Amino acid sequence: MVKLNKIYTRTGDAGTTGLVDGSRLPKHDVRMEAIGAVDEANSALGLAAAILGDNEHGQQLFRIQNDLFDLGADLATPATEDDDFAPSEMVLRMVAAQTEWLEQAIDAANANLEPLTSFVLPGGSEASARLHVARAATRRAERAMTAMAEQLRTNPQALAYINRLSDYLFVLARTANDGGRSDIKWVPGANR
Repeated sequence: MVKLNKIYTRTGDAGTTGLVDGSRLPKHDVRMEAIGAVDEANSALGLAAAILGDNEHGQQLFRIQNDLFDLGADLATPATEDDDFAPSEMVLRMVAAQTEWLEQAIDAANANLEPLTSFVLPGGSEASARLHVARAATRRAERAMTAMAEQLRTNPQALAYINRLSDYLFVLARTANDGGRSDIKWVPGANR
């Protein structure tokens, strides 16, 4: 269990931060960019969850927020050369079951949506707009994570999860727009 007795430690005052394995790196390192972007996405999810409340979709967002903390821990644990990215008692890693749960949630929500006939603008209801902000933040986290993966060994399950999460948030944003019936459609060239 995590126990935080003190919020400030002063260990980062010189511009470095600690990882799970005890190593330190600059706060602007590609790994920290990815971890920070995941944190931003999680915060945006919290804003969306606040308006959805304790309904089914709000509960799903709380579950995902927990998964995003798992994702942050995974990213904060450098992989060794022979790391198979399997979780253990001491190492938290994203696993396929987390992505599979998202896929099932996407399929269930998408089954009740009006078919897409155009791209949709991010908006409509307040809940949908907040979900679109979370989706965009998630895409930014995915870009940061793929940049990290170009330089550092990264858990493939972490990359799959973040990719699927943005899809889930898109579908959920449409759900929040009366099942897609209140989506605001993009009209190409409408203001020429």
